[in-house]
Amino acid sequence: MGKYDSYKKQVLECITGLVRDGFVQGTGGNVSMLAEGEDVIIVTPSQREYDGMTVDEICVVDFDLKPVEDNGLKPSMETGMHLSVYRNRKDAGAVVHTHQIFASIFSVINTPIPALFDEVTNSIGAFVDVVPYGLSGSPQLLENVTSKLGNGANCYLLQNHGAIALGASLAQARRNAELLEKAAEVYYYALSTGREVTLLPQNIQDLLVKILSGKQEAERKRREEMKKK
Repeated sequence: MGKYDSYKKQVLECITGLVRDGFVQGTGGNVSMLAEGEDVIIVTPSQREYDGMTVDEICVVDFDLKPVEDNGLKPSMETGMHLSVYRNRKDAGAVVHTHQIFASIFSVINTPIPALFDEVTNSIGAFVDVVPYGLSGSPQLLENVTSKLGNGANCYLLQNHGAIALGASLAQARRNAELLEKAAEVYYYALSTGREVTLLPQNIQDLLVKILSGKQEAERKRREEMKKK
């Protein structure tokens, strides 16, 4: 059994689950996670159909995009975006990039999603911002994503593209993508009524964001300690 096989299995299970649930279609979307205590990421390959994909097709690369395990495949063309998350958000251990439908609606109308539910806000933050458009895999998209990471949210809309979700673990990142879709779907239908959409009270938003920030700081410190060992 290879050193990174357990990570590769998790990435494969996540991406195939996202395909099954309609969050990813064809070769679109991608998933990655960090190896504990290392500057190494395990990531889905570029331009490969996820249906029928095997563990051996999952890529393992360092932060310079050099293969750590060479399977002859290129990592996702958006691996640079994932790496930017890991470099700039030390609390993140996994990234899920999806083309989920309701979040994508708000990406094409360039509209952020506000704080609607406490369980969503407690996990992804009070405000899901829109990252300005950049062509997939382009330096512009990388720059635009990087510019938004400082707000501490765990989800972002990619204008005219889709969404990204991050978390301390791959399970959390996927769960955050699901919570984003819940908020996006409800917000879409609520707006369609033409009636006022009520948001969480500001003091509740502040409290939930403070709790989330505390969790993120604890995870950042844990990861720093792991790298020292």
